[in-house]
Amino acid sequence: MVTEENHLITQPIPRLIRKVAIPASVGYFFNTMYNVVDTYFGGLISTETLAALSLSLPVYFIIIAMGTGVSTGSTALIANALGAGKREEAERFALQGISFGVVTSIILTFVGIYTSPLLFSMLGASDKYLAICLKYMDTIFLGTFFFMLVYMLNSILNALGDTRSFRNFLIVGFLLNIILDPWFIYGGLGIPPLRIVGIALATVLIQLIGCLYLGIRVSKTRLIASKDLPDLLPRLQYFKEIARQGLPASVNMFTIGTGIFVITYFVSKFGQEAVAAYGVAMRVEQIALLPTIGLNIATLTIVAQNNGAHLFDRVEETLNKALRYGGMVMTIGTILVFVLAEYLMRFFTDDLDVIPIGATYLRIDALVLYAYVILFVHVAVLQGIKRPMYAIWIGLCRQIMAPVIVFYILIHIFGVGLLGIWWGIFSVTWSAALFTIFYARRMIGKVIKASVENQ
Repeated sequence: MVTEENHLITQPIPRLIRKVAIPASVGYFFNTMYNVVDTYFGGLISTETLAALSLSLPVYFIIIAMGTGVSTGSTALIANALGAGKREEAERFALQGISFGVVTSIILTFVGIYTSPLLFSMLGASDKYLAICLKYMDTIFLGTFFFMLVYMLNSILNALGDTRSFRNFLIVGFLLNIILDPWFIYGGLGIPPLRIVGIALATVLIQLIGCLYLGIRVSKTRLIASKDLPDLLPRLQYFKEIARQGLPASVNMFTIGTGIFVITYFVSKFGQEAVAAYGVAMRVEQIALLPTIGLNIATLTIVAQNNGAHLFDRVEETLNKALRYGGMVMTIGTILVFVLAEYLMRFFTDDLDVIPIGATYLRIDALVLYAYVILFVHVAVLQGIKRPMYAIWIGLCRQIMAPVIVFYILIHIFGVGLLGIWWGIFSVTWSAALFTIFYARRMIGKVIKASVENQ
């Protein structure tokens, strides 16, 4: 088992990146297609339902932010411990990470259900529109436990470089969603027509299945054994460390959700068609950025293990290779999204008022794709070397402060209209990416210097 773990600090970096990133990217392709299925069937119900799904995305991000952030922190801690040869410490972080996720899920369920009406109202939802949004999100929040457990089990597998297990779950989840969505929406075989609640219920059921499968996969890693189960009881010292490493990543994800909230707030001023167009275009953007997700996971895992082993030349090589691979893939993505923008919108909706709005956004967004690679890869490196706080500050600036200022100026002072939002996203994202390059490189240098001085 030791040899299996240590390949992350011995094998060539390019091979490791491909080995970890490709399965992750394939898996998240099917995860995105899962969302595409939801969007497709939501559109079949009504444009109002499609808009409700789009409006729910910022609220849904409450779960995504906490799950992704805390699991990222746990992955970094487990991988650093394994890279340093501290297996018992890795085992404890794995168990305490699961406990942390369970506690978090309980809090999120209550907070989400009681605050979502206010959040949707702030986004302009009212009456029937608000009721549809709440039916969807209340069901999702009731399944938060399963979402968080999936995230935490996967964090253990990611720390070991295993992205295939989660890929398998996401593929099966996508296929199940194709069956469950229409069944639950329209009813049959003892199930009444549930419409948008059926979309949410299918998602919760699939997460439950994921818990069972990933639990089996984690048990085979031997990081968690039945004799260790008493260590699941919360321990303050481990909760503090997981929170210190994971909550900055969660806050960063929250800023992304808040950023979508901010964008949706400004977009909603131009009508439901604009909101629906932005929601559909976001699905397309997610597909284009799938390789970035794989690179992020690979970068975090490889950097964390090699940082734990004090192999800093491999840390720098991982960063450079990830940026190079990201540049190659995003060049293709940029061309395809720019050229095929209108056709990609037509795949999701036939509303002639929605298609041109989304196509315009996609053509501008295509020019921003590599900026996301730069941002995400550098932030993953900082998390891997246990320097997670930058994610908070760049997230607050990029997602909230700068967009509010830029959008307001472009819309209300220069009167650019909806285009002001699209070009505002372009300028803010590229500015953040360029600043991140300089900051991350400087921080990596400090970590290397401090390690040399302590030897």
